[in-house]
Amino acid sequence: KIVVMLAKFREAEAIIPYREQNHREHFHQGDTIRAVLKRIEETPKGPRLILSRADPLFVKALFKLEVPEIQQQIVEIRATAREAGSRTKIAVSSRDDSIDPVGACVGLKGSRVQAVVNELNGERIDIVPWSPDPERFAKLALAPARVARVFSDPDTKTIQAIVDEDQLSLAIGRNGQNVRLASELTGWKIDLYSSREWLERGGEGPLFAPLPRPEEEAATNVALRELKGLPVELVDVLAQAGHKTLQDILDLEREDVDKIAGMTPELADKLMAFLNEMTEEGGEDEAEPGPAGAPDGAPAPAA
Repeated sequence: KIVVMLAKFREAEAIIPYREQNHREHFHQGDTIRAVLKRIEETPKGPRLILSRADPLFVKALFKLEVPEIQQQIVEIRATAREAGSRTKIAVSSRDDSIDPVGACVGLKGSRVQAVVNELNGERIDIVPWSPDPERFAKLALAPARVARVFSDPDTKTIQAIVDEDQLSLAIGRNGQNVRLASELTGWKIDLYSSREWLERGGEGPLFAPLPRPEEEAATNVALRELKGLPVELVDVLAQAGHKTLQDILDLEREDVDKIAGMTPELADKLMAFLNEMTEEGGEDEAEPGPAGAPDGAPAPAA
């Protein structure tokens, strides 16, 4: 941690915990340090101020110092996403249509944003316009990449962004950083697709998988003990592993089945045969409710 001597409040101790530091920075005794106040802790020796240079709030505070329009509440930072020491994205808007919010934050010849970058020891800063439209906001947030098309799914808060081949690596960023920060900035999950992949998969609209119909969802939620064709011993082994409904086992592969505790090769063969029949025939007959372990076609005992 870094212990900070305060210029005005000498009766309080201020520290910057390790997790709140930019790990690329190194300070020496006597250095002047700027930081944002995160919280105040009471200690037997008096109040302790917990400061941060890694929090996105620190970037917002620096821009407020450098940009008069933010101080005057004409320009507002609407969202911030940050990986301290590496890169930050901020989205800005203006209450005055005559003032460009991005230009106000950049400053003449980049003077304002450069002052913030210098304070952050060279951390890269992307400034983009904020938009209430999720699709437009996602396109802006993925800058500097150019996005060809976007589709949104409000139910899952997912954006699908289509980019040309030469823009894909730029949209993803180093180690996925650009798309990761864009997702954090917008509050939406962003899935990237190259234009070639999009065309191969249809090329006419979004690639969202259709939601299951209520009757399909109900069918896959049938308890394994109610299905025909599954021995009781197999159902017990699956239940102990947390697989209690048809939905739980539909996507199991042989290697997954073999790893289940208590699963024998014979039981695994029976389970895979059951799943293969469902895949080939649609599962209409096999998914009929009935007592576990009953032979195929055998009538269920009367209640």
